[in-house]
Amino acid sequence: MSAVIEIEGLRKTFHSLRNGRRVAVDGFDLLVEAGQIHGFLGPNGSGKTTTLRALLGLVRADSGRMTVLGEPSPQLLPRVAGRVGAIVESPQFFGNFTGYRTLRLLARAGGVPISRVHEVLEQVGLHDRGDERVKGYSLGMKQRLAVASALLKDPQLLILDEPANGLDPAGIREMRDLMRSLAAAGVTVLVSSHILGEIQLICDHVTIISRGRRVAAGRVDEVLAGHDRHEFLVRVAEPERAAELLFAAELTAAAHDDGALVVGGASDPTVISRVLGEQGLWVGELTPLRPDLESVFLELTGAGQHPGVPRQVDGSGLPPSGSGDVVIDLDERGVDA
Repeated sequence: MSAVIEIEGLRKTFHSLRNGRRVAVDGFDLLVEAGQIHGFLGPNGSGKTTTLRALLGLVRADSGRMTVLGEPSPQLLPRVAGRVGAIVESPQFFGNFTGYRTLRLLARAGGVPISRVHEVLEQVGLHDRGDERVKGYSLGMKQRLAVASALLKDPQLLILDEPANGLDPAGIREMRDLMRSLAAAGVTVLVSSHILGEIQLICDHVTIISRGRRVAAGRVDEVLAGHDRHEFLVRVAEPERAAELLFAAELTAAAHDDGALVVGGASDPTVISRVLGEQGLWVGELTPLRPDLESVFLELTGAGQHPGVPRQVDGSGLPPSGSGDVVIDLDERGVDA
């Protein structure tokens, strides 16, 4: 399987008079192989957008190596630009133009047949709304139009930054189905999203970034398996007595909601039922507690809310004051991205 996107050691800093030097991306690596639907995850301000902008030549990296479809980026990106579709950050359109006219102008500028406009409007569910002005579109409709614009060139690589933004549940499902159909047709998709449940459903590989550094990468199932504590939710009539018996059997048992126990240390759940059953305690529920992408994401990035402490933008692992660079995702004007 060939690499469609390769990033090695990407570093990008920004400077402003008010905030001084800020590190947005710090030695970041990313590998996306052909045919993948690859999730790119990170808290707000973690460096995702800066990474995508650097990859597409929209900002200049300080150092690192990047290739897109085998060509060095941004130096030779024009050679493959016709095979890449991308939306990065919030799409902007002329409000007085219709959706159809917007795509028609983009098609002409890119040398794409006008017939392709109708095809992509159909793909994203805007065929019946293409003659309406964009200023009357909802946020979700504008997002669909942005995806349509990225699909105009029938790309080999599709990069989507928050494609489900503003979509209702039905629209999110349609976007999921669209990405699956594109992948089935041989399109490689790199998708950044905050809807972690969707990423777990749609993506086969994932890369997680926090404070400008990669903290996890690989197949989704392998990333989740690496954080499986092999714990079980156990409900019995006498939880306190059950905990004592489990401790005696060298298992762990911690109180959970509604009198249930979280039991760890058992490679086989039958051990739990045997230990308790031999003492006349019959298990009412024995459920494996498997990690999901959200719990792993929060663990790796430290992005969860702590009681009484307001969460800062990508405040995971903040160094003590004055201890070094502060990692934050900024655009070229020094504005928080």
